[in-house]
Amino acid sequence: MTGNRKLGRRRALTGIASFLATPSILRAQDAPSNIPGSVVQRNISSFALHEWRDHFDTLGKGILLSDTITRTLQHWTADGEMRIYPTSVPLTEELTRRGYTEVVEKRKNPGWAPTPSMRERNPDWPAYVKGGDPINPLGTRALYLSWQYYRIHGTQDTRKIGRRSSNGCIGLYNEKIEEVYDRVPIGTQVKLI
Repeated sequence: MTGNRKLGRRRALTGIASFLATPSILRAQDAPSNIPGSVVQRNISSFALHEWRDHFDTLGKGILLSDTITRTLQHWTADGEMRIYPTSVPLTEELTRRGYTEVVEKRKNPGWAPTPSMRERNPDWPAYVKGGDPINPLGTRALYLSWQYYRIHGTQDTRKIGRRSSNGCIGLYNEKIEEVYDRVPIGTQVKLI
């Protein structure tokens, strides 16, 4: 009797482990689809990596490729090492700029002044916020691009990452922009798609 009980527990544990190990996508296929209004959801992300060669001729000093659809930033160093980071992206298509640019300046604890169009939309915003201030939207580091007013920068508000939440810039968690900042030289090629 004791042997059968052990065998029963072993089978039960094996069955539970097998179920838990089954990918959720396979279990989702068994969800009832004959119920009106029910939707079978798949646990598949829209996340996709890009190849730098599809956008640039050479690595040069390095490449930053920001995908505004998947809200990711891919960074390739000059020796070809690639890292990927989650980002925030512009609120609307009107605020989104796409194309080629480059890093022209780097600043630690940058100060921030709203652009004229931001001031027009938000007249109650301060004219200037010094670097290091908790309300500074540029976070702890900023990469200035050759396009006026556009930056890749950190953010104090971590709720913005992964969302359409900026006025045109690409935002990263502060600890991630600090990593990128340390690895990116002036002259790094940038493309926003």
